Amino acid sequence: MSLDGLSINLATVRTHYNLGQAVEACVRHGIRAIDPWRDQVATFGLVESARVIKHNGMRLTGYCRGGMFPAADAKGRAAAIDDNKRAIDEAATLGADCLVLVCGGLPPGSRDISAARRMVADGIAAILPHARAAKMPLAIEPLHPMYAADRNCINTLGQALDLCDELGDGVGVAIDVYHVWWDPDLAAQIARAGREKRIFAHHICDWLVPTRDLLNDRGMMGDGVIDLKGFRAMIEAAGFHGPQEVEIFSTENWWKRSGDEVIATCVERYLLASA
Repeated sequence: MSLDGLSINLATVRTHYNLGQAVEACVRHGIRAIDPWRDQVATFGLVESARVIKHNGMRLTGYCRGGMFPAADAKGRAAAIDDNKRAIDEAATLGADCLVLVCGGLPPGSRDISAARRMVADGIAAILPHARAAKMPLAIEPLHPMYAADRNCINTLGQALDLCDELGDGVGVAIDVYHVWWDPDLAAQIARAGREKRIFAHHICDWLVPTRDLLNDRGMMGDGVIDLKGFRAMIEAAGFHGPQEVEIFSTENWWKRSGDEVIATCVERYLLASA
């Protein structure tokens, strides 16, 4: 069976490989799509990263990450906007399908989540002309509410889509099962995202019971409680047929195994779910 529908987010193998080694490992396993992180590209070098990606014919299903717009003062918000413009330029150089936005939480000392959400909207609006000029779609990734304070105050797919409607063309969503599987309005919001042609990426992993660390204990597909087949069926019914991107943070399990074992297991679980 073809692996065209499988992408590896390079966070999944961040403890094993640099960017060049990760590309080589994916090629060994028949995978031709990845999503690198900015720190990985910075360490390996933007020009060399672009060369390796192009030489190996890799598709970039995304580029992680932009965002983190809220700040305590105007200087901090302006710095975030400038950094996001650089991220857009990097994503364009690499040929990414989209720039994934993890929007940011409360500024230090703040308890005003509504103000933080307004800063997010204003920040994306400020970088959107630059993104449109670069022809780089922006994919808002809503994160689980447990991250509202420190990582992302956009916590449901409905919130993200409302923001897309406010901002207009060039903005969509990255739908990560880990963050939205619990949402009672999920089916309706995925269908809405499809009608509005806002689905830019689909990330997969699993939710473990118990989860020992809310950031770094994501499960391999099939090891947890998410109905991944049902989720994918909703995504495809909404019109998105792009790759499923495996994104696993796992300090005590998968990050301690060999990179080849991690990628081989991703392939095995993907093929099992696709059978």
